[in-house]
Amino acid sequence: MGFDHLQIMSGRGKKAAKLKSGHKSRSSKAGLQFPVGRIHRLLRKGKYAERIGSGAPIYLGAVLEYLTAEVLELAGNAARDNKKSRILPRHLQLAIRNDEELNKLFAGVTIAEGGVLPNIQAQLLPKKTSKTSMKEPKDLHSQEF
Repeated sequence: MGFDHLQIMSGRGKKAAKLKSGHKSRSSKAGLQFPVGRIHRLLRKGKYAERIGSGAPIYLGAVLEYLTAEVLELAGNAARDNKKSRILPRHLQLAIRNDEELNKLFAGVTIAEGGVLPNIQAQLLPKKTSKTSMKEPKDLHSQEF
């Protein structure tokens, strides 16, 4: 018999006691990975407005999570194209600058160690020569004087 009831009341040791409390984070309620509570706290402390609605941090968290997933998807593709298993700042740079909308969003952002997009102007490339001009003319030696 003993002290089993004290463990449940104290909240230590038993999983059943944890399940009874019914605590569920706002992030999990909204189906998000980003921390809704932390975003709400930062919105309040940032003095962006006198009052912050309860839906604002959820919406902002969803937007941030979507943008993060989009950038990571494209950066992962860039890493795979370069035969790398780890995303580097270079891959983030390539992903953002090759996507029209993300490039517009991150227009004023400098990514450290990101490098630049490969770009060679057409004037600097060697001129293309056609196959017919490379062949010798047939009647070169048969000219009469």
